[in-house]
Amino acid sequence: MDLTRRRIIQGAALAFLSPASFKAAQAQSGEGWHPLKGDDGKPVANARLPVELTNEIEHLPGLIWVGSKSSAVTLYEFYDYNCPYCRVASKDLHELVKKRPELRLGLINNAILSLGSMQAAKVEIALLLLKGPAVAYEFHQRLFAMPGTNDGQRALKLAEDLGVPRRQIEPTADSDKVGGMLREQTSLAANLGLAATPSFVAGGVGVLGYPGPKTIGGIVAALDKCGEVVCPS
Repeated sequence: MDLTRRRIIQGAALAFLSPASFKAAQAQSGEGWHPLKGDDGKPVANARLPVELTNEIEHLPGLIWVGSKSSAVTLYEFYDYNCPYCRVASKDLHELVKKRPELRLGLINNAILSLGSMQAAKVEIALLLLKGPAVAYEFHQRLFAMPGTNDGQRALKLAEDLGVPRRQIEPTADSDKVGGMLREQTSLAANLGLAATPSFVAGGVGVLGYPGPKTIGGIVAALDKCGEVVCPS
């Protein structure tokens, strides 16, 4: 494992230790609002979040919507373009959206691991403004599919591959508008205590880290059945 990847993984792991709106004991022990377990059988830290904050997610500028137009079954992912677990989750979530047509997935930048993450996030938001959600989502998938460190130069090259010239995308990505949109996304993630990448919000509950495709699929199934992350037994 190279040094950069090790630092990224360590950073994601350390983020579990100090989420603002999660009790420290929950984050460290895995105990939470629901008895969630990941695909590896280990407890997954989760907590009920303040409704006044979760209601803000829907209206975040720069949010990319994928899947259903209905809001009945909504899952939000907060991600960083240099998070290895987000890379895995991106592919799994794409497959989940195809398998569950009732799912509406909201994708939100939480660029906290590096300057390169912030640069890539700004290019994504610029693409959303210039070309719409379909192109922005294709960028999202393709950037996560590329091995190695993601940064502004790589993101700009990918935008060019998607048909948007650098002279068009770069000024938009560097604009105050895009910078403000990114700050709103990362600030709300911080206020929600979503310090790990990725983190998820569903049914008013925050889930720290990526628990695996089976567990995420179970959360979506529960949302569809009872509107909760875990249905009462």
